[in-house]
Amino acid sequence: MKNTSTVADCIEAVATTLASAGLHFGHGTDNARDEAAWLVLHVLGEPLDGSFCDWGQAVAEPQSQAIRQLAAERCASRKPLAYLTGTAFFAGLEFAVNEQVLVPRSPIAELILDGYRPWVEPERVGWILDMCTGSGCIAVASAVRLPGAQVDAADISPAALKVAALNVERHGLAGRVALFQSDLFEALPARRYDLIVANPPYVSSASMRSLPGEYLSEPGLGLESGRDGLDATLKILLDAPRFLGKDGVLICEVGESEDRLAQVLPEVPLLWLEFERGGSGVFVLSRQQLEEAGAVIATAMEIRDNEKHVT
Repeated sequence: MKNTSTVADCIEAVATTLASAGLHFGHGTDNARDEAAWLVLHVLGEPLDGSFCDWGQAVAEPQSQAIRQLAAERCASRKPLAYLTGTAFFAGLEFAVNEQVLVPRSPIAELILDGYRPWVEPERVGWILDMCTGSGCIAVASAVRLPGAQVDAADISPAALKVAALNVERHGLAGRVALFQSDLFEALPARRYDLIVANPPYVSSASMRSLPGEYLSEPGLGLESGRDGLDATLKILLDAPRFLGKDGVLICEVGESEDRLAQVLPEVPLLWLEFERGGSGVFVLSRQQLEEAGAVIATAMEIRDNEKHVT
């Protein structure tokens, strides 16, 4: 990257550097130029909310050097930029992140910004469960968007929960967001939730072996879920009815495992959502639908377990 003099020059130079390095973009941006803008504005301490517009602003040489160094680190390490800056953005909010948590990027952000309409009436939501919370981004953003709700956030990883605690504190939500170390529902209080939002690990063992380097920087515990990527999801589907209120709903992301889940549970009326801002692999089921599908889900899990023993 050559020396540059304006913000726009820096962004173009960094974008060229990133694009030529064969990097993967999927942790907050989907292209080299957007990531370059994020990197440059971060170094300059400028807002990342879309309000910055002084592209002709002069950049001093010490700042240019810091930009070049961060771009070089991104290319050499192949770590997501969020890990190098220590921050990520989700649903319009800033979160602390490190390599103990996945980088926030779920399309569920769009649902949060809409108050989870039409699947719930936001003003009538009293309790939300964020399953596999990681950085706490879904829990925190949900609490911000639905100010009348209490939020429980669960994760099996103590290290992830430390990051989530930082983000709960950062957004002043210690009184409304409670964190639980729990293997899915195992250690949660006996509570009925109006809404359960789950973003469990869903990558298959085979897919893990072919992921770009950026994903391999993330904790495998948050990505891999058995041979077909469905271990955690099926457990959630089976147990969720016991934790949902009468009119409660489950919103769950399974990403690349969407087709596999549909094949395993062809009789279950999974409603797959579409997103204006991109993304897929998120479904909705009501408590009643989950209860009616309980036997089918249990049978599918038993068949999978038998297949594991055979192979």
